Amino acid sequence: MPSFDVISEVDQHELSNAVDQANREIGTRFDFKGVDASFALKDNLITLNAQVDFQLQQMLEILKGRLVKRQIDITCLKADEPEIVGQRATQKVTVIQGIEADIARKIVKHVKDLKMKVQIAIQGEKLRVSGAKRDDLQKVIAVLRAGEFGLPLQYDNFRD
Repeated sequence: MPSFDVISEVDQHELSNAVDQANREIGTRFDFKGVDASFALKDNLITLNAQVDFQLQQMLEILKGRLVKRQIDITCLKADEPEIVGQRATQKVTVIQGIEADIARKIVKHVKDLKMKVQIAIQGEKLRVSGAKRDDLQKVIAVLRAGEFGLPLQYDNFRD
C-alpha cells in the first residue's frame, strides 16, 4: 500500500549558516557601525541583541532575508515581543520544528473532508498518509500544498 509522511522540519546546517551570514552582514552595514548588535543560535532559538527596538526590527528583516536565500521558509519562525531593559533590547525568535497536535488535527480534518480513499494518521510530530492508489496520494499532496496551515510542510518517505 503506497504511503508518504507529512513533516515540518528545518535544515539545521542551513539555519546556522543563515544566522552566521546575518551576523556578518550587521558587522559590515553602515547603520550598525559601532553598535553592539548580534544574533545567537542555540538549539531552535535565535536571540537578537541590539541597543534599541528599531535595530531589532532591522535585524529581523536581515535574518528573514538570509533564511529565504538559504531556501528556509520563514513561516516556521515565531518571533516574541522585544524586551527592552536599560540600554539593551532583546528579542527571541523560535524556529518551529514538527507539526503541533492542533495543526495536525486540522490537516487530518481537511484531508478527510476531501472524501478520498486515503487514510491519514498522526504519528508524533508527523502525519502518515496511505492509500490504495498513487494518484490519490499525489492529489493529497497537491491539496496540502495549496492549503494554508501556518507552517511549511514537506513530503517525505514516499513508498510504493
